[in-house]
Amino acid sequence: MIHANGIHKSYDSLEVLKGIDLHINKQEIVSIVGASGAGKSTLLHIIGTLDKADRGQLVIDGTEVSRLNDTALAAFRNRKIGFVFQFHHLLPEFTAIENICIPAYIGGMGKKEAADKAMQLLDYLNLTDRKDHKPSELSGGEQQRIAVARALINNPAVVLADEPSGNLDSQSAQELHRLFFRLRDEMHQTFVIVTHNPELAAMSDRTITIKDGVIR
Repeated sequence: MIHANGIHKSYDSLEVLKGIDLHINKQEIVSIVGASGAGKSTLLHIIGTLDKADRGQLVIDGTEVSRLNDTALAAFRNRKIGFVFQFHHLLPEFTAIENICIPAYIGGMGKKEAADKAMQLLDYLNLTDRKDHKPSELSGGEQQRIAVARALINNPAVVLADEPSGNLDSQSAQELHRLFFRLRDEMHQTFVIVTHNPELAAMSDRTITIKDGVIR
């Protein structure tokens, strides 16, 4: 699903990634761990095409993304990559179902089709009764599950999660972790997760440690 070879990234004189080779299979859950500043989030942003490597090759679901222009890259990102962040980034003025539909609208999906698919996801996540609630009316765990539904609406090839349970209480964090594995098993979803949570890292199919800009 993901092949990254020789990924280098510097910011001014600071070399953050020093030649990362990473290969992730379809329907695999991989956790990336390491100390703060080791380069975990930088790597995730490059895999997510939110940032570009200085050099190296990145292939996602058969497409070499470094060859895409900005317009094609934005369309690829919307279609192929789902994102879940520590802070859910739901738009406060929109309801749960409206937030879920936004990536579908951006991708050109019709309003009815997007709403139908969002309702299917809400039902899967046991959140149908919260569809018309705005983020401020939802618990932290509910907000993050809505963010997961938003990440899934376009059937992405991979979901990238950056500290997804870092802002949740322990029970909500455990529920979110179990959800990831249910999505892997039932929807054949692939996950790459940056985390400081040792429980989530231990549950993963594979854990990758980054130290000083390289995989250890």
